Amino acid sequence: MQDSHQGNYIKWGGVAVLLLLLIPTLWWNQVPDPFDPVTEAKAYAEQHQHQFFSGYTSTYTLAQLTQRLLNKPGGYLSNDKMPPTVWFDNVPNWEFGVLTQIRDYARALRNDMSRSQSQSTEDKDLAAAEPQFSFNAHSWLFPSSENEYQQGLSALNRYLQRLGSGDAQFYTRADNLTSWLAVVEKRLGSLSQRLSASVGQHRINTDLAPAPTTTPSATEIVITQTPWTEIDDVFYQCRGSAWALIHLLKAAEHDFADVL
Repeated sequence: MQDSHQGNYIKWGGVAVLLLLLIPTLWWNQVPDPFDPVTEAKAYAEQHQHQFFSGYTSTYTLAQLTQRLLNKPGGYLSNDKMPPTVWFDNVPNWEFGVLTQIRDYARALRNDMSRSQSQSTEDKDLAAAEPQFSFNAHSWLFPSSENEYQQGLSALNRYLQRLGSGDAQFYTRADNLTSWLAVVEKRLGSLSQRLSASVGQHRINTDLAPAPTTTPSATEIVITQTPWTEIDDVFYQCRGSAWALIHLLKAAEHDFADVL
């Protein structure tokens, strides 16, 4: 009888542990709600007594994407090393999709949109922010990824403050927008290929040109297929990229309205 009671205690104890792990899992698997970049940027500018210059919406949106990535339910999970979050992979892949778009836009902002020409001096705060966003996404400590991204966010907010005060530049030229969209096109093309490969496909090998002495059938046709264990990873990375990109495109539509 005593052994039976002990068995019940162990069984119900295991159930309780599973429930304790399940509850935070449901909370941490939530992603931030979408927001209106233009409306929020205007409200933020009024609150901080900033001028609503061109580029303000895009910069504010980039800062908000970073802030919401770090402060969403459960915080930033990609670098966690302890259970139960170490067993998750959907949300970390979503985070990487968002982070990729943040990195691309921060690079475009530093190299193109804030500079009048290729040989002009780069903005000091953007020069500090962009490398921080490129830090290893899986660093747990010394330093942590969150700490580095937070430093990048602080530098980006300094640029936003200077932009709203008229002390920083943002050039809404068509070539600046085109350069960033070219990077977006490549990102989406890669994700599209990986999604399509979930069921396997025969396609022409566009990665390398065939050698002159080989037959076309040996070099041009390849079979690509995403391993079944990675299909959901690609899907959630696409979701993260799309979530971030929707906001950035809406902001760019407002800031670059004169050249669209």
